[in-house]
Amino acid sequence: MQPRDTVTDRLLSVLPTAKNRLEYLTPNDWALLADRSKLVTFTKDEVLIHSGKQTRTVYVVVNGTARVEGADKAVIATLGPGEVCGEMAFLENGVAAATVTATNNVEACAIEWSGLNDLFELFPHMGSRFYRSLAVNLSRRLREQISSKR
Repeated sequence: MQPRDTVTDRLLSVLPTAKNRLEYLTPNDWALLADRSKLVTFTKDEVLIHSGKQTRTVYVVVNGTARVEGADKAVIATLGPGEVCGEMAFLENGVAAATVTATNNVEACAIEWSGLNDLFELFPHMGSRFYRSLAVNLSRRLREQISSKR
């Protein structure tokens, strides 16, 4: 396992260029998240999240790409470094709405829901920034889906 400061540094290095990043989190927030996370790897075609299952984990992609597929196997989105998956199930305390599969080797920070909730209890402003970031990301994704249907 890599030292935490290396994981934090790698996360911080990919965030500025990420399309749908958690943009309102501060570098200190990211350091706290990295401290509570576990760096995991997925090989090409390995599933990170199964639709209809509850993983109780949010992933932040550090390296590689993953595709998000709906129930009909249609690709909804492609995620890259700095982007998040598993956030909808976290928000709803429910099951995943889509399947996320590695399109090549993926490294991700896996953050358990309980770890996130613990952080937000200790640092309420961090929770506020996290939820605001998720709201903006979900809004952007919805706008993309709407504009692609026109």
